[in-house]
Amino acid sequence: MCSETGSRYTGMLLLALATAAIIANLLLYFPNGRVLEPAQITDFVWFFHGFLGAGLLVMVPALMLLRGGGEGYCAHRCGMLFPVLLAIQGTVGAVYCVVISSLGLLSGPFCDTGSGNYTYPFRNDSLEHNYLFNQPTWATCQEPEHIVLWNVVLFSILLGIGIVEAMLCLSQVISGLCDIYCGTCIRKGQVNITGL
Repeated sequence: MCSETGSRYTGMLLLALATAAIIANLLLYFPNGRVLEPAQITDFVWFFHGFLGAGLLVMVPALMLLRGGGEGYCAHRCGMLFPVLLAIQGTVGAVYCVVISSLGLLSGPFCDTGSGNYTYPFRNDSLEHNYLFNQPTWATCQEPEHIVLWNVVLFSILLGIGIVEAMLCLSQVISGLCDIYCGTCIRKGQVNITGL
């Protein structure tokens, strides 16, 4: 974390990913650009996994990384603990996004199958008969139009964003813990590597 150049690049990437996650989550509320009743929207969208998890919870450590550590953070161990805690927060938010996106993909969309009632037609599928691998079954959902494709694409994007964010934040946690454990001693020349 005390490497300013690497941290700033990571911060820029995390900020871009968090913004993309917020946009993808907002798009899930408007299938094919249509405004639906709240009761007609897939329930996993209401967990705000892209807006809160991969979005806001990751933006805070991203902005801290963009600000850069400098002497204020890297001069002593207590100053380095705060960025590690923020990176843990980002990791938790990203993992939350991964879990909810996976569940959203597995359960399928909330749609009208032609009866006029909205249901989850793919929710009880086994993995071998899953709708994700059987595209002809997507025609089961008649309203809103192309809802299966809309959900699959956006939940997959959020899943990918969450995985990348989790790896980046976790790398910042590991880097920060290494800096806390041995960074200040090495910078001050207090470590005797030969053991003498």
